[in-house]
Amino acid sequence: MEKLIELADVAKIYVVGGTIEVPALHSISINIEKNEYVAIMGPSGSGKSTLMNIIGCLDTPTHGTYILNNHDVSKMQDYELAEVRNKEIGFVFQTFNLLPRYNALENVQLPLIYAGIPKHERLAKALQVVEQVGLTDRMYHKPNEMSGGQRQRVAVARALVGDPSIILADEPTGNLDTKTSIDIMRLFSVIHRNGNTIVLVTHEEDIARYAHRIIRLRDGIVEADEINTNIRHD
Repeated sequence: MEKLIELADVAKIYVVGGTIEVPALHSISINIEKNEYVAIMGPSGSGKSTLMNIIGCLDTPTHGTYILNNHDVSKMQDYELAEVRNKEIGFVFQTFNLLPRYNALENVQLPLIYAGIPKHERLAKALQVVEQVGLTDRMYHKPNEMSGGQRQRVAVARALVGDPSIILADEPTGNLDTKTSIDIMRLFSVIHRNGNTIVLVTHEEDIARYAHRIIRLRDGIVEADEINTNIRHD
């Protein structure tokens, strides 16, 4: 298999008040291969949000290296990281992060607009992924006209539309009821079977069990990195 993510001795230290150093990650080394489905778990303060921000190129490590798809992003400037995010990473957030004045189809097209894709191409691609997530009948509805599960499907379609190397999902079911959460996790399973790499950040054991591998953090270190032998398929 081909490595997609390579973290080597990654540490993150935040400086508070100009003098106080607060370590969030300690010497994290993780490899994630293409088409893996990985859950990152940990209690509050474990470092999972910091690790997600580094994997998502929203932040850079204080020490160590991060190779993403054969590119060293560890020391990149903000504008370089923005380019990598647009090309390599599709984000799905707990709060959906949809623009309320745009309908579903328009929200899905936004990453392609930022990437400078011609109008006819981005419309064709957006229609394709909207159908993929089962929202063809709702694509002209605005977020306030859709349920939480439908809004999250729009967010998933938006993450998929640019053909990213990684789908990075941060607590994607955090604002959803149990039945809708299961529907969304089934959708992620389908997306993974279609060849996508998924990194899921969650504090919920039941949600992590959909992943094929679970990385557990505690106090900024990897406490466990294990293959999930009890994958949920419901």
